[in-house]
Amino acid sequence: MAELRMDQLPTDPLLHVLSYLSYRDLSRCSVVSRRLNELSKHNPLWKSLCCKDWLLTCAERQKSGLSWYLLFRQYYSDLGRYIQFYPVLKRCWEQMKSFLQQRCPRMITSLKEGATEAELNDIEALIGCRLPDDYRCSYRIHNGQILVIPGLMGSMSLSNHYRSEVLLDVETAAGGFQQRKGMRGCLPLTFCFHTGLSQYMALQPAEGRCCFESFYPCPDQMAQDPSAIDMFITGSCFLDWFTTYVQNVVNGEFPIIRDQIFRYVHDKSSVATTGDITVSVSTSFLPELSSVHPPHFFFTYRIRIEMSSSALPEAACQLDSRYWKITTSDGNVEEVQGPGVVGEFPVMTPGKVHEYASCTTFSTPWEYMEGHYTFHSLANKEEVFQVAIPRFHMVCPPFREPPAPTKTLTAHLDHDDGDDGGDCCDGDGGSDNDFGSVRGINMAGLEGAWCPRHI
Repeated sequence: MAELRMDQLPTDPLLHVLSYLSYRDLSRCSVVSRRLNELSKHNPLWKSLCCKDWLLTCAERQKSGLSWYLLFRQYYSDLGRYIQFYPVLKRCWEQMKSFLQQRCPRMITSLKEGATEAELNDIEALIGCRLPDDYRCSYRIHNGQILVIPGLMGSMSLSNHYRSEVLLDVETAAGGFQQRKGMRGCLPLTFCFHTGLSQYMALQPAEGRCCFESFYPCPDQMAQDPSAIDMFITGSCFLDWFTTYVQNVVNGEFPIIRDQIFRYVHDKSSVATTGDITVSVSTSFLPELSSVHPPHFFFTYRIRIEMSSSALPEAACQLDSRYWKITTSDGNVEEVQGPGVVGEFPVMTPGKVHEYASCTTFSTPWEYMEGHYTFHSLANKEEVFQVAIPRFHMVCPPFREPPAPTKTLTAHLDHDDGDDGGDCCDGDGGSDNDFGSVRGINMAGLEGAWCPRHI
């Protein structure tokens, strides 16, 4: 039987086979034979790769005046080291900008153009550490924000407390790079003008931290050494940290209040309807008001009370009092009742919505609350009824303690209620490479005094 040479094979089946190959495999095919070299430059093959790896459109290709093959090569020569991260991060940025354009348009103007490769290299030389590729890739797309309020990375507001976190540009972040004991090798990701709060990314596995994880630092208030820093962990790497946040924003998990992204988390099970009234709850953990030592975990919760628009006019009513049953992770149960909600006695009529925020502290890392409101009918004040408040959980993010031994946890004071991958950096970690223990979620057996408070 005569051998079938490559140049005798029909074109269409070969192109079909080539369409399953990655850009690296297509490049290898070009040196196998003249026939494959010609076919490997077939424009439709590279169109598919340009759309998949660089999210390019036909309009962008036409504007460039290049073939799909040459356009791919152009992007690869500039961004090739980030090809595993670029489509994910580029899509996240586009989704975020589309959302902001509709819901928070003034925030769009605060985004900075992407940094160049040379600028990122200069930052690495300045701080003496290598930036992870997922971080570099994101900053090639957008170099953070200008220093304005509101911040892209979320806000929170109570009666006497406000936080809004700006996504720092890489130059400002480098200026805040930490080399002091307790925070060695940590690069700030965000900053809040009002509280001084920052989230950091660890650029080396030192002092109980894992390389590239993001966290809020939390000084150990019970240690004699001021460099003893606990950590509330917010992400395992930059890609995890940023994409998780963006997906929560664009999927509507966070409410938009006064053109700002408020980082309340809503559990879809935390909704209860009694007659014509629906109550739903969302919660948020405030790291800047919390500590691990002593155990003092601060939460705010936002409650929405809504009367159905289809309710009859005679269903109008007024809230008189609230009742809470509070269960902590160490098994303590407390019952609290009092007049109104945050000093108000809202009147509910068909279609009306009343929202309010309050806060509480605990000495255990998670707990749940549930209860009911007592209303009276406006048509007949003698007619009193209860409206269920659904159970909602408040869970502290995982936290890590430094490897060194720490003192025994003790009780804290009470609180009154109120209104709302890549390589590591250079350097020898030494014994600091021992990671501290991660805690915070499965800690029902935590030994610690119960923290009394008023709700």
